[in-house]
Amino acid sequence: MTRHRAVRWGVQLALLLALLSTSSFLMLRDYIDNDEELFDEGRVTEVVKQGPVTIGDVEWKLDSLETYTTLVNDEGEEISLDDKPAGSVIVVAKMTVTPLDGLYMKENGFSCSANLRDDRGNLWQTKQPFKFALPTYCTNEDQPFYRNKPGVLAGVYVVPESAVPHLTGVVVQNLAERRRIILTP
Repeated sequence: MTRHRAVRWGVQLALLLALLSTSSFLMLRDYIDNDEELFDEGRVTEVVKQGPVTIGDVEWKLDSLETYTTLVNDEGEEISLDDKPAGSVIVVAKMTVTPLDGLYMKENGFSCSANLRDDRGNLWQTKQPFKFALPTYCTNEDQPFYRNKPGVLAGVYVVPESAVPHLTGVVVQNLAERRRIILTP
C-alpha cells in the first residue's frame, strides 16, 4: 500500500468515526440531558434534611411529620375526611413557609403544593380538612401569608398504614426551575 493510499484511508476512517459519534450524540442527547422530560418523569433533583430550602421564590422548612388515626378540631370533635378508606392513617406535615420577594401574591396568598412521598415513588396529594387548626393551603383568608414573613402550613395526607414505614418526606417542586426537592424529617 502506498503512503498516499494509507493517508487517504486514515482520513476516511477518522471522518467515519466523527460522523458516527456526532450522529450518536444527536440521537441520544434528548434522552441523556432532557431536563423537562426527566422532570416530567418525576426525577428528584435534591434531598434536603428538613430545610430551609428556597424554590420558586418560596422558602420551605419541614418542622414535623406525624401520623394520626383521626384528626380533631379545637373543640375536640373529629374532623371528617370523606375519602379515608379503612386501613389508612392520616399523616400531617407541619411546614414553615415563607413567600419571598418576587413571588406573585394575590389577597395575601399564593399557589403552593407539597406532596408526600415514599421510597417506592408513591405520591399523595394534600387533603383540605374543614376546621383544622392550621392552614392547609397558601391562600387561606383566615390565616393569610405575608411576603418575607414565615407562616405555618399543614399538609394533611391520607395514606395506607402499610406505607408509613416507607415515607421519605414532603416533595416541593417548581416547573420553571426544573427542580423537585424532598424535605426529609
